[in-house]
Order: sequence, then structure tokens, then C-alpha cells
Amino acid sequence: MANGADETYSYFPKVSVIVPIYNGEQDLPGLLDCLMAQTYPAQQVEYLLVNNGSSDRTPAILATAATDFATKGLTFKALSEPNIQSSYAARNVGIRIAQGEFLAFTDADCYPNPNWLAALIRPFTNPTVGLVAGKISALPGKTWVEKYSECKDMLSQEHTLKNAFKPYGQTANLAIRTEALTQVGLFRPYLTTGGDADICWRVQEKSETVGPESGGAWQLHSAPDAIIQHRHRQTIKGLHSQWYRYGTSNRYLHELHGVRLAWQLPKREERRALLRWVLRDLPQAIAGAIINRKLNIDKFMGVPADIYCARARDLGQQEAELTEAARQIANYPSASAQVKTNPSNPSPSARPA
Repeated sequence: MANGADETYSYFPKVSVIVPIYNGEQDLPGLLDCLMAQTYPAQQVEYLLVNNGSSDRTPAILATAATDFATKGLTFKALSEPNIQSSYAARNVGIRIAQGEFLAFTDADCYPNPNWLAALIRPFTNPTVGLVAGKISALPGKTWVEKYSECKDMLSQEHTLKNAFKPYGQTANLAIRTEALTQVGLFRPYLTTGGDADICWRVQEKSETVGPESGGAWQLHSAPDAIIQHRHRQTIKGLHSQWYRYGTSNRYLHELHGVRLAWQLPKREERRALLRWVLRDLPQAIAGAIINRKLNIDKFMGVPADIYCARARDLGQQEAELTEAARQIANYPSASAQVKTNPSNPSPSARPA
């Protein structure tokens, strides 16, 4: 039942859902419909959507959404972060005024299932859980770029939860116990990528150094039934930007946490891979398309696309420079500061990492 408690779930603490938005007019209407369809009890959730300097129709869509949510008895606040172009700065704006015991994060190009929020919050019944990562699946794609990303299972939380350095959840589908942020601080507001790993690692590192006796034993839990669908990049330019961003993230996390940089594939290995693709994979893909009338995207474009993405990632690693401002962690606001915060003109405070 929309906006009502699903019989499958019985744990409904106060939750704040926070979504940063930059030029989201393509996906925002779909996201808003999904949020209004959540089965989480209306009186126990607030939706805080933060416009991060959009130049499209995002502000107008959010203004209309406030009325739509109100008619369903839902708390909705359209906020703004016009000063810092960073999704993490935008999320901090929501965190500063959030009233929830837990914070749930997703993005404008994500479409949560109706039981997403209830399933994402349920693991917090365990008092040692500080982070919960839900499942990210792909929206059906039309372009070959989207289909390539889908067959490679990009954006899957399974990859980040198995990270060799330390597991983390992506902010496209992540919940954090608010108490944990009072101990480790907020997102780094001037960081442009890698902030989801950074905040998850800081929360988990707190548990390793503080211990359960002082309430700091925050664990990361997976919630595979908390599902959102994500739209993959639709163009080759968008794919390059995505992997360049991954490389930038690698460099930043290397500087902040000592994470190893991604290994660069030697040119000789690239040539060998391309030769195998030309002689084996590509003919098999074409034959399969003729016989079965179904094109295997991975065999057809996988190898050259893999190399293209790896080169974009390597370029990002090489060119990225972590500024001193991006190292700063925004403070969790005091109770008095929360009351005084003006969400339309936030000014993040920061402390050295």
C-alpha cells in the first residue's frame, strides 16, 4: 500500500531521504513518482531534495513536487546548494537540517522500488550497523553504450562491497546512521568524486579505533532487497566521463587513504587483446547475430570498449589533483546550529581531515 506500512516490515524509525540534483529534468519526474510510492509510513519520513546549481527546469519541477507530496501527506523540502558544485556539498545541506535517526541517499537518475526505503532501513535493528548498502540494478537500455554497461554490471554494489581496500556502498543507494556522522563528520564538501567510499571508510575506521563499549562499532551491512534502478550513461562521451571520474576518484582516495592506484594495461597487452577480438570475438558475435538474431554486446564491442574505459580511467588518475580544500571534512552541526541553518544559503564549515 503506497505511503503505508508493508506487512513484510515492522521497523519504521524516523528517516530523512536526501537527494542531490544537478540538471535533473530528464529523470527527476520518475524519481519523484518512486518516492511518493514508497510504502514507508508517511509520518516517519522526510524527503530533502537539494538543487545543486541546476540551469534546467529542476527548480520548477521541485516547486511543483512540494504540492504533490503535500497532497499525499508527505514531508518534502526543496533545498539549494548554489555555492559549491559538488553532490557531497549538496548532501551536506540536507544532512544539516535532517530530523531523521537515519539518512537514506539516492540520486536523481535512480528509481527506487516501492519497498526500497523499508528494506534499506531494516538492518539498522542491529545497533552495531552504521551503514547499509542497497542493490543497484540497471534500467533497460536502448543504446549500445547502456547495454555494454549493463552486461559489465557497472555500478553494482557487489563490486564496491568487495573492494580490496575496504568495502563501501555507493551513495546512489546508501543509508547511514546519523549518530555515526556525529563522530566522523559529514562529506568533504569540495570533493567531486570518491566521497561515498571516503565517508564509508571513515565510519568503519571509527569502529576499528573506538570499539563497541563507546558506541562506535559501526558495521557495513548489505540489503539486497532494497532495490533501485539506475540509468546508465547513454553516449560514448558520457561513458568516457564516467571512467575518467573513476580514475579521478582513485587518485583522490589514494591521497586520502593510501589506496593503490589502478594498474595500467601495457600497450602490448592492448594490441594482443584487440587482435583476439578481431580474430575470435567479433566473428562469433556477428555469426551469433545472424543465426540467433541476437547480438552479444560483450563479444561485439566488449574488448575495444574495455580498453576505451581503461584509458579514460588512467587519464583521470594522471590528471587529477586533490586540492587542500577537498581534503576538508565538514563538521556535523550542533543542535543550535541546526536550528539556525538557512537551507537556501548554506555555508559548510570544515575541519582538517
